Amino acid sequence: MPTPQTGILAPLPPLARSLFFALNPATDPRPALQALAAITDGSRLVIGIGPTLATALNADIAGLHPLEPITAHGLSIPSTPRALWCWLRGTDRGELLNHSRQIEALLSPAFRLEQTLDTFLHRHGRDLTGYEDGTENPEGDAAVTTAFTSTGTSLVAIQQWTHDFSAFDALSSDEQDNIVGRRRDDNEELDDAPASAHVKRTAQEGFAPEAFVWRRSMSWAEGQNGGLLFAAFGHSLRAFEVQMRRMAGLDDGIIDGLFRISQPVTGDSFWCPAIRNSHPDLSPLGL
Repeated sequence: MPTPQTGILAPLPPLARSLFFALNPATDPRPALQALAAITDGSRLVIGIGPTLATALNADIAGLHPLEPITAHGLSIPSTPRALWCWLRGTDRGELLNHSRQIEALLSPAFRLEQTLDTFLHRHGRDLTGYEDGTENPEGDAAVTTAFTSTGTSLVAIQQWTHDFSAFDALSSDEQDNIVGRRRDDNEELDDAPASAHVKRTAQEGFAPEAFVWRRSMSWAEGQNGGLLFAAFGHSLRAFEVQMRRMAGLDDGIIDGLFRISQPVTGDSFWCPAIRNSHPDLSPLGL
């Protein structure tokens, strides 16, 4: 019986590395995917198949499609569909490096590594701005039904957000709290938060039907830059998409305050296969 990739539900690791691959033209990805599946346990390594790869394999994965780019109200929310995502989870940077080099060599020449992003758990799950991330994540059985289909597969939306720390630091603590809609010190929601507050824009129970996602976001930092690698798992992409449209003000013209201090620079969607016989079940791809 197929089961979900356990790394999706497991507590976030101290360290992780995301590898984003493109499919090289005029190559057959099947042997490389089979080799990748053979070393994937769904825990130490979680994999996701992008819509461009599914199309190349003539596979119809229900609910999988590129994210919608959004240009509105001065915002530019990109869609950057990649073919394959590998999420390496661990505790040692050297081991993550060695593991990622093994994967890159295994996937060559069919796949080309486009981006490597190292992420980490900051202050037990806080964003680099100091605010708790994923406060409204569902729990228990609700987390399972939110994140997975009945067959153990999942769809995930991933965005790399880059923070403008100078803009954030220039704000008063009250202004910072009003952007998020929570107090940074105790994570309590503000009763008088403005309509643009992030928690109001993305209140999951405020959609019809409700739009719950399973968030597995982690911080990233390179040089003096940093931000959040946002990851929202679900049994479909709908919950993420309606939240993003509301954040961009497409529903009512109110833009999420978060855009004052952070911007998404990538936008990907992937199908995460279930595990069967200890390895990802790629049969929906015709493998």
